[in-house]
Amino acid sequence: MPVLNRIASYAEEMKGWRRHLHMHPELAFDCHETAAWIVERLREIGVDEIHEGIAQSGVVALIKGRGATSAGGPVIGLRADMDALPIDEQTGVAYASTVPGKMHACGHDGHVTMLLGAAKYLAETRNFAGTVALIFQPAEEDGGGGQVMVQEGIMDRFGIGQVYGIHNAPNVPFGQFHTTPGPLMASVDTAVVKITGKGGHGATPHDCVDPVVAIVGMVQAVQTIIPRNVYALDEAVLSVTMIHTGTASNIIPKEGFFAATIRCFKPDVRALLKKRFHEIVEGHAAAYGVNAEINYDWGYPATINHEDEADFAAEVAREVAGADAVEARTDRKMGSEDFSYMLEARPGAYLFLGTGPGAGLHHPAYDFNDEAAPVGASFFARLVERAQPLT
Repeated sequence: MPVLNRIASYAEEMKGWRRHLHMHPELAFDCHETAAWIVERLREIGVDEIHEGIAQSGVVALIKGRGATSAGGPVIGLRADMDALPIDEQTGVAYASTVPGKMHACGHDGHVTMLLGAAKYLAETRNFAGTVALIFQPAEEDGGGGQVMVQEGIMDRFGIGQVYGIHNAPNVPFGQFHTTPGPLMASVDTAVVKITGKGGHGATPHDCVDPVVAIVGMVQAVQTIIPRNVYALDEAVLSVTMIHTGTASNIIPKEGFFAATIRCFKPDVRALLKKRFHEIVEGHAAAYGVNAEINYDWGYPATINHEDEADFAAEVAREVAGADAVEARTDRKMGSEDFSYMLEARPGAYLFLGTGPGAGLHHPAYDFNDEAAPVGASFFARLVERAQPLT
């Protein structure tokens, strides 16, 4: 079964939706105009219930199938993130961002469009027995909106029993689905270390306590944590991404800082990385005679698919894309996702959908491939029909 014919007929309308969203990006939890626009579309579509203001600007809408009982029956959650990124767009397209310094550089405009396309089909056909909860989430890129929506009780409030999501994947062949049971994406932690010494003239280092030398030593040393403390088959990444200090070539600065991103899949590895990071930085601070202030931010957990749900999602994807276009045991990704919080709260699965050649995610020249929206919408729609079949 390819793209559903009815959804294919929405293609131009969906393209218009996506390009409107692309022109009007919002960041983090401040997705109020985006949410209001989504609510307008949901009312036009004819969903049964709309609940606004969750996690500040999040929306949950319900559609009841023809076989739903008075209590609504089983509920399947489908999630799309809404927020953009603080990037100046460089696509040159006619529908480019109208907001300086903000753009949809990760395809969340496409994710919303996929879910709206599925919603239109499901509200029109209602060829399923239970209820579908459409989850439009803010702050995936920054702030953990998925965690906040879970903390505010959407799973219990709406009786969601399982939950699914899709992320677009540029430079993966168009229409291919990739997923896997178990860990799919890494946890992400961020460390920022402020080093304070004693500044002075570059000609008299003996009168100073040099933070530059201390930072260089620390950065070199923390890079040994993974090859020397983590089992070689436990994938992990520690990347120092910023070093800032100094103002002139003849001045030893008083202070500086460096920052790192730290990623892995297992909780025990995650705890080990934090422990060793602190030990190494604190030990080097003592050795160099500087003060080290460590801000180690515990970020999103690993995105871990549930086995049965991942297998089921792959089976549905084969119906939509064909057996050869589904990789059901894909490699893990070191990127991270706050959909992880929803998968901690309920069984479900997360998938990648290939959108073909183009600029990568978070690049100023990125643009979502509109041809992929009907494919994702068809997957969501068939997932509901298969999970809640009419008897």
